[in-house]
Order: sequence, then C-alpha cells, then structure tokens
Amino acid sequence: MDIRGFTVHEVWVEEAGDIAAELYASIVFDRSARKPLVMFSTKGGVEIEEVAETDPDAIATLHVDPLLGFQDFHARRLAFDAGVDADLVRPIGALLARLYAAFVAEEAMLVEVNPLIVTSDRQVRALDAKVTLDDNSLFRHPDNAALRNPSNEDPQEQMAKERGLTYVKLDGNIGILGNGAGLVMSTLDVVALAGGKPANFLDAGGGSQADEVTSAVEVILANESVTAVLFNIFGGITRCDEVARGLIQAFETVKPTVPFVVRLDGTNDVEGRELLAQAALPNVHVEATMDAAAAKVVELAA
Repeated sequence: MDIRGFTVHEVWVEEAGDIAAELYASIVFDRSARKPLVMFSTKGGVEIEEVAETDPDAIATLHVDPLLGFQDFHARRLAFDAGVDADLVRPIGALLARLYAAFVAEEAMLVEVNPLIVTSDRQVRALDAKVTLDDNSLFRHPDNAALRNPSNEDPQEQMAKERGLTYVKLDGNIGILGNGAGLVMSTLDVVALAGGKPANFLDAGGGSQADEVTSAVEVILANESVTAVLFNIFGGITRCDEVARGLIQAFETVKPTVPFVVRLDGTNDVEGRELLAQAALPNVHVEATMDAAAAKVVELAA
C-alpha cells in the first residue's frame, strides 16, 4: 500500500486493546514560549486539531520550565483541568512524567500519545505514539540516527541530504536555487506572485563552490516535474563568478534540457555575468533583478 506517499514495507501486529476510554497526551517544544508545552485531553482517539477547533476547553495545557522539569503538581493541574476521574490522576501523572523524561532524554520536538487508553480494569496504556526528533541532535544519539529509513524518504530529498544540500520538494514546476534560507523563501514568494509554482526549496548555502552548484542542479533536475529553473544569487560570502562556473560545469556534465534564468548580484557579479556570456550556454537567460527573473522563469515554464 501507499499511505500519504509512504510505501508500506513492514506490518506491526498486536493484541487488540481493551479500551474503556481514550485520552490524549503530548509534549511539544513551543518556540514562542521557549519551553516545552504539555497538552492533555480526555478526548483522545481523534485528530487533536479537530478537538482544538470544536472544543478548545477540552484540552488542558501547561508550559514547563526546563530548569525545573516536570513535577507532580504539573500532572495534578493537567488532570484537574481536563476533568479526569480521581482514580486516574496518579497513573496519568506517572505516565506524563515518563513522557517528559523521554522528551528531554531523546531531545525530541514532539512526543505524542493518541490514544492514551484506560482499560476496563482502570490501567493507563499508550496505544499509539508519534515522536519527532530534533535532527540537529542526532550526532549525540546514534541509536536514533540509525532509525532513519531512506526507503520512506522522497528520492530528491534523500539525494540532497547525501550531498549536504538543504532541499524541500514542493508541488510546482519551477526549480529554485538560492543562497541563504531567507533569500530562497523570498524567491518562492516572488515566483508565486508572478503566477508560477515553485517545485522546490533549495538553499545552496553561503560560499557555494562550483561542484556544489553542479550537485544542486542535479538534485533539482531529478524532479521530472521541473520545466524551468531560477538561480537567484546574492553574493556575500558566495562569489557570483564561482556560481557561474558551477552552472557552466553543470551544463557540461548534466546537459539540462529545460530553460534556466539566472540573477547574479553582489560579490563578483560582473565577472559571473561575463563568464555566462562567454560560455553562451543554450537556453540560459540572465536577468538583473529578482522581479524580472521571476517573471521570465514563469514565462519560460509555461
């Protein structure tokens, strides 16, 4: 089966749960508060977003001071606010404490149990769970890093990860390459405003060398939906002439068949444009501004 783009390779079989009630519990890192946020609800077994929309008072929430950690009074507060039965306060508190300990120890961004069930003999059990780990911490957790399953990843995103590129696949047909996350996001917006649909987010990073640019082109063109590519480079640490050399090298090795629009500005931009002019690459169009480049790539992608 294919479930939301993921192919099923393994099946987990277990005994059916003895469910008397379904609860919800999660811990997520709240970036705005810079603290872990614990959420608990007696309405488990359904999408928590649906509960938040239809009955927000059914979700008890509490921020935890990371220096203090999760305490017994936190558990009692959440249980009281959610309206759980008195005999469940202690076992739910114990489970939430273990959940928080796992959240901290594994350096997670999300630990969610849904449903958290109450059995007919009043035992509390985690029936299903979702965990999101912080990729930046995986070097400290080789056991977690080993859980990665490349077969469940998008082929282009897997290729980009192996080449050290920051890449996110999108639904459009215009390939995007920029240097710096802010510039790439701005480029996506400008392309969308011009009537185009970006096919990816690709940040080549600062100081991109020619071989890195070649790798980026290969990743972008691995997506068969791409009908045109936009290079939007603002040279600071990155040298525009080095980017131009990378594009020339890519045309020699990859031999793209789709049009490219290139906007170079900043460090060595004049030299970069001169290199592209001398190379006379087929179907490469140089534009001076981001707006003009976006309009041109949308025109060529149609």
